[in-house]
This record gives sequence, C-alpha cells and structure tokens, in this order.
Amino acid sequence: MLGRRPLPANDDGRLLIAGNWKMNKTYTQAVNLAQEISDRARREWASVADVVLIPPFTALRGVSNVIAFDRSFLRVGAQDCSPHQQGAFTGQISVDMLTDLDCAYCIVGHSERRGLLGETDADVAAKAAALEAAGVTPIVCVGEDREVYDRGATVEHVVAQVAGSLGGVDISTGGIAVAYEPIWAIGTGLVAAPDHAQRVARAIRERLASMYGDQQARRARVLYGGSVKPGNVAAFIACPDIDGALVGGASLKADDFCSIVTNACDAARA
Repeated sequence: MLGRRPLPANDDGRLLIAGNWKMNKTYTQAVNLAQEISDRARREWASVADVVLIPPFTALRGVSNVIAFDRSFLRVGAQDCSPHQQGAFTGQISVDMLTDLDCAYCIVGHSERRGLLGETDADVAAKAAALEAAGVTPIVCVGEDREVYDRGATVEHVVAQVAGSLGGVDISTGGIAVAYEPIWAIGTGLVAAPDHAQRVARAIRERLASMYGDQQARRARVLYGGSVKPGNVAAFIACPDIDGALVGGASLKADDFCSIVTNACDAARA
C-alpha cells in the first residue's frame, strides 16, 4: 500500500494550497487582495507548501506583478485553459498565454465547467495534456453529486473520472494534482468527513498508481476542496493521502486564506 511520503526539501511531498477566486474580483480588487495575502504570508510556509493564487484571467498580470515586485514565494495559477495552441478559438486562452504570465498551475475539469458548460473527461484530458507539455501543473478536479454520494458510489464515480480525465496524459513533465471536490460540498457550507475524504483520496492515488506506477502516484498531490475553512483544514491535512486543499470562498478573504495556509502547514509538521 502507498503510504504518506516524508516531507523532503523539494517539490515532491510538499503541500499545495490553492485559492480559486472563481468569477470574483475586478482587476483592482484582485491586485489589492493579492497584496494583502502577500503582506501576511509567512516565510515558513515556503518550506512546507506551494501556495497558489488563482484569480480571473483579467487579473493574472496584476497578481503576477504583485508577487514579482514583492519577490514572494507565492505562485500564480489560472482557472482554465484551451487545449489548442492558437487559432480561431474566440474567447479561449492558450497555455502559452498563461506561461507568459508566469502561471505555474491551472485548474481543469472543475465541476462548474463540467456541469454548466458540459465539459467531458475527454475535454479535461486534452487540456491536461497541453498543460503537461508546457511544464504547467494541472489541478484536475473530480467529484460526485449528492445522488452518487447517497447511493454509496462515490469511489467508483471518482476513479472513473480520474481515468477519463487523465487518459493518455503524460504526467512526468509538469507533475499532477488531483482535487477531490464533492459537488454537494462546494459553496454549500457542507463538508465531507475527513475519513470519507481520505478514503476517496486513497482510491485516487491507487488509480494513479495503476495508470502511472507507484513512483508517480507518490509524487502526485491529492487535494481536498469543498467549503475548506481555517477551522477544518487541519483535519484534512492530517489524512495520509491528502496533500493540500483547493479553497473557494475562503480564499477571497486574506485573513481566512492565510489562516488556512498556516493551519495546513502546522498540521503537516505535526
């Protein structure tokens, strides 16, 4: 069985705490929030976690500038990307456009895009492949709705999403993060029990091992997302197969997000 990895002084085994701002914050508001987080960031976070701010596309340059000016260890990520390099794809954003703005991470397959825009596992896999080819780490989102959860089919549903969303994707270049976000917990105030999240995280890692081998599965970071708050993040980080959090609403307040990162790092050191 794959166990929790020791915390080394490199990217393998580090926590990943990412704040997904979704469609919130104007350019000016986003720059101000990034500055507030940068001002509150603790240097000791850097030895334990990669901390990523994921604003709307319109604010990527502004947030990136804040981080660069402060010489901060914070990183920037995007909320989506196109699988295409360039061309007649009005409204889409290529991976090259993201890397030009210093994006090191990118969310793909978020349940809101799957549900509202009809994105399929194949769509997600194409985007993940484009990111990997450019050395950008995809944060691949998977999760079940309430009906699947209530009938006890979560694990089967989620591992099928993992297989479909990474089908044919080489994860050896940019690494990989898989975010388990139960749809019924996103923005609802409901939170999965840590033992449930751990069971799903373990199943995700085992599926990754069957696809890529044990070494790559140990390098992968499995995150929990769904109403993550300062008061509950430590319980998830204490789970053997959970390596971080994808934070939604709480990432829109600097104090809350910084408290989440601090509590997560403390739990990882414990």
